[in-house]
Amino acid sequence: MDQQEPPALPVTFRPTRTRAVLLSVGTVMFAVITAVAVALERLSPGERVSFVLTAVLFFAVLALLSRPKIVADERGVTVVNLTRTRRLEWAEIVRVNLRPGDPWVFLDLSDGTSLPALGIQPGIARHHAIRDARALRRLAESRGTGTGDR
Repeated sequence: MDQQEPPALPVTFRPTRTRAVLLSVGTVMFAVITAVAVALERLSPGERVSFVLTAVLFFAVLALLSRPKIVADERGVTVVNLTRTRRLEWAEIVRVNLRPGDPWVFLDLSDGTSLPALGIQPGIARHHAIRDARALRRLAESRGTGTGDR
């Protein structure tokens, strides 16, 4: 187990590379689809609007996928996943897990359930995710009842 000091609070964990890629692709897709709608002279105004609305929809989906984060402060952790946000007190977090092959961190909770925390995911930046998971684990261990597990 990593014996470093926990990070200073408040701290936000988020998959920054994944977020940058998603928002960049969304912006480029929006610009290209909108440019096509403007460039095609044979389109009616309604068709142009439908192109732009489709571009907005694509961007909105990618922005939603870039939303996950974990915010830790003195009182606990706020887990922001795709469509839900959940606030946890430190004492509710029993264990912070990021096992080999896991798509993201899982928080084992005192009520016996497990909460996926998509704000730390090893997809593009595996070493960054492992470092963040260890930091969150140190925080949970120092502030609550948490125990570590790789």
